[in-house]
Amino acid sequence: MTEEFIQFIWKYGLFDRTGLFSDSGDEIQVISLGEHNGDSGPDFLNARLKIGSTTWAGNVEIHLRSSDWFLHGHQEDKAYDSVILHVVYQHNQTVTRSNGETIPILVLPCDEKLYGSYQKLLARKGMIPCQDRIHRVEPLLLDCWLSSLVVERLRKKTEHIAGYLRNNNGNWEEAFYISLARSFGFGLNASPFELTATSISLTILNRHRNNPLQVEALLMGQAGLLTEGRIFPEYYSILRNEYGYLQKKYKLKPIEYHLWKFLRLRPVNFPTLRLAQFANLIQQSEGLFSRVLACHDLQELKRFFTLQASEFWNSHYTFEKTSKHSVKTLGEDAFNSLVINTIIPFLFIYGSMNGEEEIKNRALELLNRIPAEANRITRKWDLAGIRASSAFYSQALLQLYGDYCNHRHCLSCSVGTNLITAGI
Repeated sequence: MTEEFIQFIWKYGLFDRTGLFSDSGDEIQVISLGEHNGDSGPDFLNARLKIGSTTWAGNVEIHLRSSDWFLHGHQEDKAYDSVILHVVYQHNQTVTRSNGETIPILVLPCDEKLYGSYQKLLARKGMIPCQDRIHRVEPLLLDCWLSSLVVERLRKKTEHIAGYLRNNNGNWEEAFYISLARSFGFGLNASPFELTATSISLTILNRHRNNPLQVEALLMGQAGLLTEGRIFPEYYSILRNEYGYLQKKYKLKPIEYHLWKFLRLRPVNFPTLRLAQFANLIQQSEGLFSRVLACHDLQELKRFFTLQASEFWNSHYTFEKTSKHSVKTLGEDAFNSLVINTIIPFLFIYGSMNGEEEIKNRALELLNRIPAEANRITRKWDLAGIRASSAFYSQALLQLYGDYCNHRHCLSCSVGTNLITAGI
């Protein structure tokens, strides 16, 4: 038996509520189980219980054994003085509040068959424990669960945005610029892209917006890509000279070159090319976030993000080597990734913080307009018979796998709890 499972039993009321008695022999009637607390403090808040002849309102703490109360130091923590009932699987010690008062203990009756169903689910191999059973869950329940997971994922993604806003005194444009830069790193180079953006403010870049060469020189220079002493094409020297002057003017310090990753990347994702495309975005866009807010559909955004690297990059992916001539535009998959990972989370948090429900709904609608992502995890869901019809559902499935399946948190998952309680 585990503490998590005891919490699960209490949360969903999966026990016989008749004939319950405390360790001192008082009858216990459950009026309200309380609200599950995911933060610090007692496990369930605002419960209502009748113990003996007295009705109590307060919190409930759950442990595997009653002695765990002392093991966790709750007897000295005033945050636990509000506990009106200690629910356990095994009772081996009386417990007290910080003032020495005794707390009633309930040994919770647990269905061993239910626990066996849970253990079988946990024991299944593979990335998704319920992959051969999930099709038995009611489609409406699954759809509602996935919809809530999309919002959960967006809230998780907006945590770092809130950090950018705090670091930039609530400046939405600066925060958006840094977040967008991180997304241009497309995973492997996300961190150095973010470091580059934070090393030079959008305000400085905007001063040179009408000079494409200087914008590109500033970004390449701050990225540490213009500090090498090797012999490169003339364009490299031109950028380096421009950067040298601007670096002194603004007292800029570049990031380290070694932070960038080129190995195991397709040439279209080389940081040199992505930085050139990002420079093009800065050149053509003043008020980046304001313009995104003004876009009301995906096509408007696509026109806004029709980016093209400068002419040099038509025949290069890096400074050193020439390549077959091609105009280096931002591809469809790259655009979709930027929308999913930066634009939609920004719209969502902006709508949340400013009470603009229309903007939050627009963010969710954009997810429905973008094709589903194809990766290792979504392919696993395909094999389980769950196929995402849009990015709305692929994002939900990524959240489901990342925060639930991967950690075997089946007791916190609507699918898992449905299968366990149904004994499937």
